[in-house]
Amino acid sequence: MSIFDIFKKIKSGFSDEKVMPADKPVTQNYLDQLEELLIASDFGVSVSQRIIEELNKNLGGSVRTIRDAEFIIRNILLGVLEVVEKPLYVKFKPFVILVVGINGSGKTTTIGKLASLYTERAKSVLLVAADTFRAAAIEQLEEWALNSSADIIKPTPKTDPAAVAYDGVHKAIAKEYDLVLIDTAGRLHTQKHLMEEVKKIKRSISKLGNYPNEVLLILDSTIGQNALIQAREFNNAVNVSGIVLTKLDSTSKGGIIFAISEELKIPIRYIGMGEKIDDLRAFTARDFIESLLNPVV
Repeated sequence: MSIFDIFKKIKSGFSDEKVMPADKPVTQNYLDQLEELLIASDFGVSVSQRIIEELNKNLGGSVRTIRDAEFIIRNILLGVLEVVEKPLYVKFKPFVILVVGINGSGKTTTIGKLASLYTERAKSVLLVAADTFRAAAIEQLEEWALNSSADIIKPTPKTDPAAVAYDGVHKAIAKEYDLVLIDTAGRLHTQKHLMEEVKKIKRSISKLGNYPNEVLLILDSTIGQNALIQAREFNNAVNVSGIVLTKLDSTSKGGIIFAISEELKIPIRYIGMGEKIDDLRAFTARDFIESLLNPVV
């Protein structure tokens, strides 16, 4: 069940009625179903319990109808996400972003979308292919560079990723690029040697100055609790400063956005709502909540 379907059920009082009965009474059965659905949909125990406790506390008082419950749910979820609503600003040049995440999370695609976003704003962008173990990764990044009018540092396969990243930042400083996006090999948080490699990349570019300016973790929203585990481990390893949550469209569960925000408080910079180039959106808590509670049918 997608995150959008979840909120349709919440609004309908878990009925199959097409017209959402906003004035339908809230019952204990409704609260029990709501708690079960929130936890099953990866909202996390903390957020789920806070919602249920607040509704129970006010049941029969300020909470009588589905509309009343929706008001409280909206405010609690908005409070969780407003803490992490911090846009990414390219404040000076070069602004260096080290991009990390596991294979299949949408990492390279997100880099391409960011490159397009900033070249459209007349920023000079340099892509650095520091995933040197897969020739296909280098080719994919090269295609994104071409499509976004960005430049690219394309090493030969098997080159030391830390050296490639260092050369990329060195070139960006010399040529005064606005933005540098460093692609890294996808790695599971359990692959300690690969986690050490990304630490080495970070140390390497730090020798050139206060770099990276952002460590951006790309997370697949469809994998639920695994995304939270990845966020914890990457944060412990490289001090993640921003998150992009991908695949957050009508086919994904997506409740994990609340669990991650509640526990880690890491800024969510962007959300990916689909495959198109313009489906990468700057994260805005209020807009996101409203899209959930007032879905386009």
